[in-house]
Amino acid sequence: MSNTSQQYDAVIHECRSLFVKKMSDYGAAWRILRLPSLTDQIFIKAQRIRQLQENTVRKVDEGEKSEFIGIINYSVMALVQLELGIVENPDLTTDEATELYDKHVKITKDLMENKNHDYGEAWRDMRVSSLTDLILQKLLRVKQIEDNKGKTLVSEGIDANYQDMINYAVFAMIHMVESEK
Repeated sequence: MSNTSQQYDAVIHECRSLFVKKMSDYGAAWRILRLPSLTDQIFIKAQRIRQLQENTVRKVDEGEKSEFIGIINYSVMALVQLELGIVENPDLTTDEATELYDKHVKITKDLMENKNHDYGEAWRDMRVSSLTDLILQKLLRVKQIEDNKGKTLVSEGIDANYQDMINYAVFAMIHMVESEK
């Protein structure tokens, strides 16, 4: 498990670094985004990954990795929006946003470690394409929950789905790093 934990931290470090740089460039402009807008951004990234996995010709020189990073970062932003609510104007400094980023990543990593224990690291036997499909499935679930005004009868809430998407994207990136070795 310690190897998974270290690999997870390495992926998150890369994602967090980009998040902080974008906060320096753009500020917290993302704070005005409603949850369906963030969900749609994640959906676009997941759809692009699926297309890259299925198509042999690429017309834009960006691979799956940058899209998985986007899924992770937009999902963290969504978790922050769930916690703080949507605002009319950016209201977070880079330090404040980074603190919230770290808080939600820690909660999500703790969830991963608990599930990883119970499932015996089953994700290690999965394909990156399957992880992509699971992210897309979670997105469709989130869209349905959003259409239902956030109400569910027996299912997990939106936050759990965003956390799962983060973890699936991290797993996919770990697989990609391992396949490069």
